[in-house]
Amino acid sequence: MKNTILCLAFIFLIACEMPQQPATETRNDPPAIAPVQVIEEGNVSFSQYFVDKTMRFDYFHFGTDKSESFAADRIVSDGPWPGSKTVLIDPLELGLYLFQVVDKETGTLLFSRGFASVFGEWQTTPEAGEMNGTFHESVRFPWPLKPVTIVMKKRDAQNKFQVVWTAPVDPASRKANPADIVHHEKVDVLYDSGPAEFKLDIVILGDGYTAAEMEKFRTDARRMADVLLAHDPFMKRKADISIRAVETPSQVSGVSRPHPGLFKRTALSTHYSSFDSERYVLTYDNRTVRDVASAVPYDFMVILVNERTYGGGGIYNLYTTVSVDNKFGEYIMVHEFGHHLGALADEYYTSSIAYEQPQITAEPWETNITALFDANNLKWKDLVETGTPVPTPWNKEPFDQFGYEIQKERDSLRNANVPENIMEALFTRQMMQEDEFFSKEQYRDKVGAFEGAGYLAKGLYRSQVDCIMYTRHMQFCKVCQRSIENVIDIYSR
Repeated sequence: MKNTILCLAFIFLIACEMPQQPATETRNDPPAIAPVQVIEEGNVSFSQYFVDKTMRFDYFHFGTDKSESFAADRIVSDGPWPGSKTVLIDPLELGLYLFQVVDKETGTLLFSRGFASVFGEWQTTPEAGEMNGTFHESVRFPWPLKPVTIVMKKRDAQNKFQVVWTAPVDPASRKANPADIVHHEKVDVLYDSGPAEFKLDIVILGDGYTAAEMEKFRTDARRMADVLLAHDPFMKRKADISIRAVETPSQVSGVSRPHPGLFKRTALSTHYSSFDSERYVLTYDNRTVRDVASAVPYDFMVILVNERTYGGGGIYNLYTTVSVDNKFGEYIMVHEFGHHLGALADEYYTSSIAYEQPQITAEPWETNITALFDANNLKWKDLVETGTPVPTPWNKEPFDQFGYEIQKERDSLRNANVPENIMEALFTRQMMQEDEFFSKEQYRDKVGAFEGAGYLAKGLYRSQVDCIMYTRHMQFCKVCQRSIENVIDIYSR
């Protein structure tokens, strides 16, 4: 599964336009961005600057692999504010992008959150080098009392945030619609741990379920919620998490799978073959998804896909998708939620195709992988026991050879369009062989720096020899667990 939070530092030539300017084709020279003086004073008093309501700022994000532009769409209400009223400034600043809400009069920083986006990932695909692409996106924040400026930032080649767009927002203008949607969807409360203000709130939606399959959706939602909360760190933080499901019946069962030529129109327009990757499941219908999700308070979102075919996806601070009927659906749920909530990088790297080794010029921003430029200043060095060498040796060569052979067999089976149970049998055999490899590792349970991560066999390192972000074993490593808990803290403490 393609990682939805990219681990490499890509060089983007960014062309950005102010919202009042007409959309244009790619320019040779980016226009100047109006400077915004941002004064960071820490978390402000919520009631001094906001009302208890959610502002959703919708916009279009478009461009090519060498440029990107933004254009405002609309400002609407998403109901009561579900997030913390004390942790307003993002202390982690994870993700490829970061947006800030700044008081227009004083320049005081009022709110910020890091995130990743469909456009940001699409921009790295071959298609982005051949044509323009446009995607609909949203940022959500407490409804301001006075005019504010949204400041959009993106990481540069050194993974430092740089301003790429600014947009004025006047909550009293005719362009800001404060009316809430009148919802008719049925809501199922799966876990209610208390007021949304003090909890991490998850909403589960479903796509490809007909009205007659709503009982199946409810069962699937409960099962996936139970699976998530059965694995640490979610299990030990269960009291800090609430989960609700919103029923969204479709006219047909299942979703589109373009590679085998199966097309459908469903409630949330979820589909396989995203970015021409056969098992990558996304929806580009951001407006519909956001409108439906606003039926409940939510911070993070899961979309269950009523399909057997292996597939899913996870984008930081956007959503998780998972094919619920696959034998490995529970793994997909937990793994992809690690991307979505924790901004975790994929740690696997084996492929049946030989890729050119890119030059690594900056330390990855993701918390669970490193370029190890300085072994004495490892980002998780406090978890490394005395006596554990860094880099940490492991039986990489035989493990990689096995992994490459599995990838070749996997590609061959997919090209032959074999039944899903044959693919599942291959994955099961792969896991059993991996168990045998790991059982012989000297530093199996130790935290160190094991080479191979983020799609690169050399030059990037992961913290432990195994993790759910590396294989299909259902356990997060210590670094990933801590990273996830740091995010949970933002919403629950």
